Amino acid sequence: QVQLVESGGGLVQPGGSLRLSCAASGLTVSNYLMKWYRQAPGKEREWVATITRSIGTRYTDSVKGRFTISRDNAKNTVYLQMNSLNPEDAAVYYCKAERIIPPTEEYWGQGTQVTVSS
Repeated sequence: QVQLVESGGGLVQPGGSLRLSCAASGLTVSNYLMKWYRQAPGKEREWVATITRSIGTRYTDSVKGRFTISRDNAKNTVYLQMNSLNPEDAAVYYCKAERIIPPTEEYWGQGTQVTVSS
């Protein structure tokens, strides 16, 4: 059974930092595209960042230079380091594991809340 468990969310002041974790079980994160998404109230879920099997990384424009996605194969965990947070970053953050080579698969975590407020 595959499980993705996000943690690390919380309340932070504007300009602050948080590190989100996505601990995986039932799959090996290095064999999947690992992605972070977020969803703010009243908005659609949006893609934030991707780390590929070869440790390539991609980011949505609004977080470039502020967020860093990384992976620890030994811990089977993916991280999202978020710096210089602003209120527009507040959302529920979700981790996703994706396999695009058939048989395709995708798995989602339950999400972790990030609140940015003074």
